[in-house]
Amino acid sequence: MRPTAIRRTAVAATVMSLALLTAACGSDAADKDGGDKGKADGASSAKPAAKVLTAAELEKVSLAQGDVKGHKVSKAGPKDAVSADGVTVDKAACDVFGDALMGAKSGSPAASTQRKVISEPKKGADEDSADLDEAFEAAFDITTTLTTLSTYEGKGAEESLSGLRTAATGCASGFTLTAGGTKQKIVKIEEEQVKGGDDAVGWTVTIESEGDRTTMKLVQVRQGATVASFAALNLGAAASGGGFEMPTAVIDAQAAKLA
Repeated sequence: MRPTAIRRTAVAATVMSLALLTAACGSDAADKDGGDKGKADGASSAKPAAKVLTAAELEKVSLAQGDVKGHKVSKAGPKDAVSADGVTVDKAACDVFGDALMGAKSGSPAASTQRKVISEPKKGADEDSADLDEAFEAAFDITTTLTTLSTYEGKGAEESLSGLRTAATGCASGFTLTAGGTKQKIVKIEEEQVKGGDDAVGWTVTIESEGDRTTMKLVQVRQGATVASFAALNLGAAASGGGFEMPTAVIDAQAAKLA
């Protein structure tokens, strides 16, 4: 294995440890006074409040083993997550984004759950290429996604997504983040097109540590009063310095259970 690949793999493991292994967001539509005032039943155009799930209900709609083909799903334990208190940034406006990227729970949810979802490498993928670098990347083509479900009272879910969008725009040129005592430079935040639920938003985030760069994916999907947050890192891409695809299978599976 090349020294550069080894170094990048070490960096990837550090970032993964912080964000995934050791370690919410739409505008409100204005009500219009356009209803038929002549109706005897006085029907209102206002939508009913979205249901706030209980802790037990949230557990039922959280991902479980078998929900995502080719992935291993497990409950996130104390060593798999980071608290918001353990994440600091050098720009106050970027605090919300830093928390979400590290998998910390955002705001004050009524209930929340976390799952660790790891993709299984394709069998024989590392044997299909005669190129050593390509074979190495294929062997470590493993994406780990920390999935957090949070349900909020009132407009908390909508405000969470809105706040994250604002932070991403204001911090797109970068900021410095420290988690678990390790400092990381967020170099760039680029918005990606994602779909799902009532509202969805996603980004590719470029991170620099000790001169090496890697990328992470951050996606949030809102379904009613519940927000699903996905923070993902691919070990092979981090080792090679390349990119990787959104964890679409994980996002789609979770969105389907929330629908």
